[in-house]
Amino acid sequence: MPTPPPSPPQLILFLITASLFVPPVCSTSRRGPTPVVPDGIRVDLIHIDAGKNYSKIQLLQRGIKRGHRRVEDLRASTSMVLAAEEGNENVQVPTHAGNGEYLMSISVGSPPLAYSAILDTGSDLIWTQCKPCQDCYKQPTPIFDPSKSSSFSKIPCTSPLCEALPTSTCSENCEYVYSYGDYSSSQGILASETFTFESSSNKVSVPKIGFGCGKSNQGSGFAQGGGLVGLGRGPLSLISQLGSGKFSYCLTSIDDTNTSPLLFGSLASINQTGVISTPLIKNSAQPSFYYLSLEGISVGGNRLNIPKSTFELQSDGSGGFIIDSGTTITYLEETGYKLVRKAFVDQLNLPVADDSSTGLDLCFSTPSGITSLAVPKLVFHFEGSDLDLPADNYMILDSGSGLLCLMIMDSSGLSILGNMQQQNMQILYDLAKETLTFAPTKCAQL
Repeated sequence: MPTPPPSPPQLILFLITASLFVPPVCSTSRRGPTPVVPDGIRVDLIHIDAGKNYSKIQLLQRGIKRGHRRVEDLRASTSMVLAAEEGNENVQVPTHAGNGEYLMSISVGSPPLAYSAILDTGSDLIWTQCKPCQDCYKQPTPIFDPSKSSSFSKIPCTSPLCEALPTSTCSENCEYVYSYGDYSSSQGILASETFTFESSSNKVSVPKIGFGCGKSNQGSGFAQGGGLVGLGRGPLSLISQLGSGKFSYCLTSIDDTNTSPLLFGSLASINQTGVISTPLIKNSAQPSFYYLSLEGISVGGNRLNIPKSTFELQSDGSGGFIIDSGTTITYLEETGYKLVRKAFVDQLNLPVADDSSTGLDLCFSTPSGITSLAVPKLVFHFEGSDLDLPADNYMILDSGSGLLCLMIMDSSGLSILGNMQQQNMQILYDLAKETLTFAPTKCAQL
């Protein structure tokens, strides 16, 4: 049978933008006292390298280095859970993804004390460093002192939120230890407080949010902020506690000076045409992660001969394909990645560059002085919909080296949709319908 002709190539500009995303599905069970939540909340996100004097390619390289560690953390957390289920007594579980690529500015307490928190869609717990600190890292803002807040209260051991902690002990207080895949951790007591969410357009305070008041916190990856906000699917996460039913984010380019909006409740709605939706899948071995059903990939209009099972979630909880805001680029299971790589090599009439300086696996040498270049279309075929990615979301052309690089690499087992592939798309997590929706959007204008 003759091979169908390739679709028209996409035009990729010399200066390419990049950005990030945020994914989830939420549990409505085992929730603590329901806070009084406004109909809609908006928070501005900033990239952790924003305002620093880095070029576009340098920003990407820094993100890739962090991303490699996070991929290992995500894989390790799943492996540890599976090993524990198989009866390996030497494995300590559970661990979580930890760290991330975006910061959200929030305030805790009454009066409110502002701090920057790392946004993490791969874990659940909300926590900040608290006085008196037994072992705390240096953070850019003052450490929260619960004795100076009129709205602080300790959560009792009988609370559903205390019971939802993966590791806890109870004497007088609900004490927790929350560990991450890179061996960082937060340890303290579970408490409730008033959290204030502020953006350029609104300011909202929500009482009785359960959070970890960390007295001993360790991990170099936390130094950009004073804590972490989990947006995973478990009952401890912010989205679960708000009970707003849905949230969305829209990530601007990695080198854009504009902030990225994170929206909850009614503000998260998408009212435009051209949207696509796909089901969110749950994994009992990793209930916090947001899994999608990736059924295939096309390059240049040709669907690749990738077995459907390549990206499937296995019955033992291994494998699968997740969307993650804290991972910079996309990682595909090795079998699928090799076919994607080969398709780009075959369809781009350019020499493959023997240069690993970018930190990416596949780069091409381009003619000197080039200002634009046509590249093959890339489409991810999800259950029920096809995601046709803009060229800027998967290829980058570095003006300094003249290299054109694919922002996708290989992984073993777990596959991940990174934030570079999510740039300038509003991504809606509908927790009631358990669907994920993509809508092409100019995020800076949202």
